[in-house]
Amino acid sequence: MLKNLDQLSISLDGAIAQVSLNRPAKRNAISDALVAQLHTCFINLPAAVRVVVLGGRGKTFCGGADIEELGTLNVETAPRFVTHIHDACQAIRELPVPVVARLHGAVIGAGLEIAAACDLRVAAEGTKFAMPEVRLAIPSVVEAALLPRLMGSGRAAWLVLTGEAIDARRALEWGLIEEISDGERLLQHLLSGERNALRMQKQLLQLWDEAPLATSVTASIERFARAHAGKRT
Repeated sequence: MLKNLDQLSISLDGAIAQVSLNRPAKRNAISDALVAQLHTCFINLPAAVRVVVLGGRGKTFCGGADIEELGTLNVETAPRFVTHIHDACQAIRELPVPVVARLHGAVIGAGLEIAAACDLRVAAEGTKFAMPEVRLAIPSVVEAALLPRLMGSGRAAWLVLTGEAIDARRALEWGLIEEISDGERLLQHLLSGERNALRMQKQLLQLWDEAPLATSVTASIERFARAHAGKRT
């Protein structure tokens, strides 16, 4: 059910679902309530949706985890907080249709982990990206583990060890984002793809990222055969 999600803004535009973090007064800081609502949203999106655009209301995509909530965490509650972030990210990754992160302003900490969980990322000129957790006496965790896959180990290490921000131009050069744009052209390309083929391709992309080569090739052959099921030569 997509009701009472007060920390998200959700709209449907044909086959595109627009989902936005909606705490602009808090720079869309990640609260436990927000990630719970994000998880609920992504596991309940209508089946007719073919592409999801994930953005943020206000001047920035996400300023990171809510500092007030971080200040209340202890050894018992901290694992639950980050596990809920992971659960939301996992729901994004498991959604069978492509998810595009539309980024602007700042993309920090947990917000960058959520962006990394999306399939593709576009950003406005001037957007800043940072993983400053080490400066707050905590490590970057959960979906920060996706960063070496996206950027390479050295560049990911630079982000999480220094805490320094990079701009959209460097993020593009490093492979963290795919394009500096509003994403409209990308959406049209995605909508032109055949629905079931896109779903299979998303599954394969994630498998290729995690499985041994032989497993990936075997699964690819099976999906190729499935795509031809019912066709006659």
